[in-house]
Amino acid sequence: MMARSMVAGAMVLALTGCGGGRPYPNGLERGETLLSVSGTGRAEARPDQAIFTAGLENVGANAAAASTRANEAVARIVAALKPLGIEEKDIQTSSLSISRIDYGRDRGKFQASNQVTVKVRKVDQAGAAIAAATQAGANVLSGPNLSVADPEAAALSAHGAAYRAARAKADAYAKAAGLKVVRAVSIADGGEGRAMQSMQMEQYSDMAMARAAPPPPVAAPVLAGTNSQTVSVRVDFALAP
Repeated sequence: MMARSMVAGAMVLALTGCGGGRPYPNGLERGETLLSVSGTGRAEARPDQAIFTAGLENVGANAAAASTRANEAVARIVAALKPLGIEEKDIQTSSLSISRIDYGRDRGKFQASNQVTVKVRKVDQAGAAIAAATQAGANVLSGPNLSVADPEAAALSAHGAAYRAARAKADAYAKAAGLKVVRAVSIADGGEGRAMQSMQMEQYSDMAMARAAPPPPVAAPVLAGTNSQTVSVRVDFALAP
């Protein structure tokens, strides 16, 4: 006889069945027991793309002067990235701003910013791309954000692992109850958890760089590491003696 107390995460429903031989709406047959369990799976994948943002912030005597300088810097950044094989389709404007300064030593002047988001499709070129953008005049940089271009494909093994975890849990419950798993009645995808990034994003903004020419930067090593993805599944199993 099954105990009344149940372990969290599973639901067991025993059906005694009714006459007439009609099928039950939940897919069970006479004398079967419904067991609902959940399982999780995790997959790791090596990032194959890097995304970073670069641009220029500067102060000018008027709005036109400030914005022109920022726009010219972005044009140089784009030109510097092309020799690395980064196409314009992978460069997108992400921020444009201009504002009057009403305080401090630059009061009455204007501050302008122009930033672009860059996608590098080869992680091993990310460091060189960041160095090229900085050398071209970028004084605002954030990233890189390392990710997998096709996360669905990367998570496939996690789905299989989630189902196997659910089945193992069902087998354990069935054994404890003196039953056996007959078949899976239904499978519901529980969705994906947030991917864990392999590296933390680095950000800096240095207005002084716009006023003094720095030495050519050394390409920072960008280590791809691995990203992990977690998925969950809920499965209804039919149990029988």
